[in-house]
Amino acid sequence: MGKRKSRRKPPPKKRMNKLDTVFSCPFCNHGSSVECRLDTRNSIGELACRICQENFSTTITALSEPIDVYSEWIDECERFNNLEDEAA
Repeated sequence: MGKRKSRRKPPPKKRMNKLDTVFSCPFCNHGSSVECRLDTRNSIGELACRICQENFSTTITALSEPIDVYSEWIDECERFNNLEDEAA
């Protein structure tokens, strides 16, 4: 004789929080002034500040998120500042 199979509910799926698409500007320090747009068709990620009109664009992949483009912009700013410090 076999045992009856128990009917267990599957565990609920955890929802992931959505990542930000609006960031603070590293140049003018205004919060929520930099907006990110991802153009997956042309593989371009663009950031633009509404206050100081600074912008940045880079190539993206299908897995890129707005935070990735913003992080790349911050890294590029730091790299540029380090080159200026070494030249002086």
